[in-house]
Amino acid sequence: MPVIDFPFGKEKLSLDIPSHRLTGVLESSLHAYTPAASEEALVRAAMEKPIGSPRLMELARGKNKIVILASDHTRPVPSKVIIPFMLEEIRRGNPSADVTILIATGCHRGTTKEELIAKFGEEIVRREKIYIHDCDETEKYVNIGTLPSGGECVINELAAKADLLVAEGFIEPHFFAGYSGGRKSVLPGVCSRSTVLANHCAEFIHSEYARTGIIENNPIHKDMVWAARKAGLAYIVNVVINAEKKVVYAVTGDMEAAHEAGCAFLSRYCGAASGEADIVISTNGGYPLDQNIYQSVKGMTAAEAAVRHGGVIIMLASAEDGTGGDEFYRCMREKDDPAEIYEEIMRRGRNETVSDQWMTQILSRILMRARIIYVSKADPGLVRGYHMTPAATLEEAMRLAEETLGDPNSSVIAIPDGVSVMVQKR
Repeated sequence: MPVIDFPFGKEKLSLDIPSHRLTGVLESSLHAYTPAASEEALVRAAMEKPIGSPRLMELARGKNKIVILASDHTRPVPSKVIIPFMLEEIRRGNPSADVTILIATGCHRGTTKEELIAKFGEEIVRREKIYIHDCDETEKYVNIGTLPSGGECVINELAAKADLLVAEGFIEPHFFAGYSGGRKSVLPGVCSRSTVLANHCAEFIHSEYARTGIIENNPIHKDMVWAARKAGLAYIVNVVINAEKKVVYAVTGDMEAAHEAGCAFLSRYCGAASGEADIVISTNGGYPLDQNIYQSVKGMTAAEAAVRHGGVIIMLASAEDGTGGDEFYRCMREKDDPAEIYEEIMRRGRNETVSDQWMTQILSRILMRARIIYVSKADPGLVRGYHMTPAATLEEAMRLAEETLGDPNSSVIAIPDGVSVMVQKR
């Protein structure tokens, strides 16, 4: 009987699944990939050979105000590996440069000092200028034009007024932008809430191209690229990480060319062909991506692609921070039928998007396909407000799923890390 381990917060949950019921374990082969060098050596080598741009130290020459866009506490970007090399190259090019690390929170809560120290280390937090983006700090914004979507592109003035704008990040499958990384450091990273809302509109989220692993014809990606170019994002350092959150691949250079090279590498390892099963078990890859219900919708989309219509998704996410989006919770609980929620959202125009609408739209879409049993540390009443069934353990969730389906031998697909795999229908 196979025993499958599932990341859950900083722990793992295990489940024995009978062989005759287990129809697939969908995993990224990236987890078995052996990198050619250490994390530090991979990043340094990539920075010595940027794609489509000069080296960072050359870009830094003659530039005074330099801003590095860095990911926030919700992203497992190995900043301790990346940022020191970026700072070193910048100061090789211009020792007197005025450098600010701007935390690209998007619409997330602000990153705490403790989280900054965990991310960068005490020395960088003590020594460097760090500013945390706030999407509602309107007096700190600059309007740089109109997005292809029709929304106004309003970004943090630190980014807009930089002599040189660069970014760190990581590339993974993304449930509506195709892939993370690259252009996302600007939009949504350092944009105003109104700009993020326009980009995440109902029409774009509904698009068949706004799915995991798709960039071509993706309207959300198109907006993001426009914003990053207009903002002047000149250079990126993006990495690919494995299940242990270790760097296995790195790209640097032009924000489109380097990002596309990283996406091409990732696509060779993250695709997993699958049929459909009665029960699909998924996760958000554990900490830090499963800290709230909002973020865990990402892992549910992998299960959505593998569960049969009318089946059951078991989602494992610690969710110790609760909702992750108050408006997300309010919109989900105010109606009894997810189909009604989805229909109401689809009636809104591009500039009528409300906060967290995209997560509400995607979760409603998933609930229209399957029941969701949610294993977490969140309050059970909170979970029920999202039209999901709470469970305290994975074993309880399996029992509830079998009772729901009326079949103790229902088929099962396991997705140990739902945010690292791109499910492809057989």
